[in-house]
Amino acid sequence: MANYKGKRVAQDRWAVILLAVASVVLVLAVGIIIYQKYWNKTPERPDASQDSSAPSAGSASSGEAPDVSDEPQASLYDFSQPAPEGEAVDNSYFDNAAFVGDSRTDGLMLYSGIGTGENLTSNGLSVFSLAEKKALTIGEEKYTLLEALALKEYGKVYLSLGVNELGYSSKNDSSFYRHYCEAIDAIRRVQPNAVIYVQTLIPVNEKQVEEYNGNKYNLTNDRLRTYNDLIRQAAEEKQVVCLDLYSLFVDENGSLPEGDSRDGVHLRKEPCQRWLDYLKTHTADFDVLYPDGPPVPPEPEPVEPDASTADGSVQG
Repeated sequence: MANYKGKRVAQDRWAVILLAVASVVLVLAVGIIIYQKYWNKTPERPDASQDSSAPSAGSASSGEAPDVSDEPQASLYDFSQPAPEGEAVDNSYFDNAAFVGDSRTDGLMLYSGIGTGENLTSNGLSVFSLAEKKALTIGEEKYTLLEALALKEYGKVYLSLGVNELGYSSKNDSSFYRHYCEAIDAIRRVQPNAVIYVQTLIPVNEKQVEEYNGNKYNLTNDRLRTYNDLIRQAAEEKQVVCLDLYSLFVDENGSLPEGDSRDGVHLRKEPCQRWLDYLKTHTADFDVLYPDGPPVPPEPEPVEPDASTADGSVQG
């Protein structure tokens, strides 16, 4: 009986030892599994075919970021649309700006309160005479507006022309478009680092024009809208900023409100201030427009004779 009890005790002791060893082995195994799963796991390479953010074909396949330093950066600006509204700048933004246009732009410079910027305007100026009309006298020399524009460097150039051409025959529409594009090219040649803004035409009030001078220049908003379409098309083709002044001023009848003008063409003080407020909230940065540099304008063609006629200008 004593021998049986001794054997039983010995067997129980070995069972305890084996159970303890098994427990230790189990703990070690679990520890190894946890370590491999959470602390020593090698990240798997994502499947590019299922990852929409993976580099496209032709990019680096070594896991490093692709070198895009030599790839052209396309402009994010949409030249087919008018400039979007943004945060307003103050008047100092126009310190290095030149304003090229007719008497409407002259009114902006005189009555808006802008107080700065270069006034390169001439009454009766048309896009056909921009490169020919000696409209400015500086010192004792007479200059065309394009010649005067080339005398110093500007950061912005605002172009507003077209109202003096409204009386021309519709047969001249293609000529207007060509001369307008050539004007943009000429400005870019002498001011390659400037943001060029072209402005659509502010509508007229035909009733007031009729009362003022019998509308002898045949100004109509139908013709004006045709010219605005051409200006927008030129802005897109030449990649310059288009400012939609027409939409700013037009009323529900497709006309300039009577209270905005005395003669149906030229603006009073308050509308000029509204014009300036629009310019201050519709600006563009040169580097955003042209991350790879601006378009290179073609060489100028021989200058044609002035296409304007005595009854084709409103002297605006």
